[in-house]
Amino acid sequence: MFEKSTWIRLPRNVVVGTDVLDRTVEAVADLHLAGRPLVVASPTPWEVAGERVAEAFAAAGDRPATEVVERASYPAVETVVETARAEEAGFLVGVGGGKVIDITKVAADELDMGFVSVPTAASHDGIASARASIPEGDTRHSVAAEPPLVVVADTGVLADAPWRLTTAGCADIISNYTAVRDWELAHRLKNVEYSEYAGALSRMTAEMLVERSDAIKQGLEESAWIVVKALVSSGVAMSIAGSSRPASGAEHLFSHQLDRLAPGAALHGHQVGVGSILTEYLHSGEQGRWRAVRNSLAGIGAPTTAADLGVDDEVVIEALTTAHEIRDRYTILGDGVSEAAAREVARETGVI
Repeated sequence: MFEKSTWIRLPRNVVVGTDVLDRTVEAVADLHLAGRPLVVASPTPWEVAGERVAEAFAAAGDRPATEVVERASYPAVETVVETARAEEAGFLVGVGGGKVIDITKVAADELDMGFVSVPTAASHDGIASARASIPEGDTRHSVAAEPPLVVVADTGVLADAPWRLTTAGCADIISNYTAVRDWELAHRLKNVEYSEYAGALSRMTAEMLVERSDAIKQGLEESAWIVVKALVSSGVAMSIAGSSRPASGAEHLFSHQLDRLAPGAALHGHQVGVGSILTEYLHSGEQGRWRAVRNSLAGIGAPTTAADLGVDDEVVIEALTTAHEIRDRYTILGDGVSEAAAREVARETGVI
């Protein structure tokens, strides 16, 4: 059925570049957001950028409230919600990596408030999307949440972030390639609603990083530009689709299962990157683009093997054979991959 209406929620101001952290107040004022800001950060991002953002709001006469959270969890979300209500905040400002931004995003959704995203690391595409991932026990829940009204991405700050966080963000984007292939497959076989525009945008973003992986270098601010623009594009694709489909397929199911089997072993982006190597091989076999995916990951220094991720070969096999159980989302994994097939794929691609 043709949907006669849709509601696409996108960031209204995206500010990217050198020293744009100092333009956060200006970007917010441009949208006439009312009320007191609540600046949310974790300890290191607070020192890197959060305190500076809070001081800028204070200098502008906005008297910000602050909340420093230690880890991503639903109790942390509730803490932010309670602080926002107690301090009579008018909008939220998340300063940090993916965890802090997801916490702030979910809290903003619960409070029905505007949300400003100020990433300090280009580690995943949540900086501009309407999706959030919050861990609970040995599982991670992907939920719809409030998208940012403003994104302020200071490329100087991002270039100074630990390199492994940047490579995780790159791998997360590269994994969009297989996510879109899974989405198209689900559309053909299960009549899942598909957006040509969102799919094309997500695929183009992934291909851009695959083709330009040799330009992604540690400490190079231009690299931060490339990566953060790709992350924003990926978030926009999800907003257009109204789901995480453009950026989440079998490779993400594989990553979520690794979180259960080997919690804390590797970063999310690195896990989905390795998952993309495996799932691209499943999609197209020996002649497919899995080598291009693997080579681009290797070129930026992202993991391409089980050993790189810090997990045993058998954990990879178990994750690949059971990942389809994670959620009701049709992918190339179908109703499961046999152990023999999983071993062949993992060996052929050099993952084990």
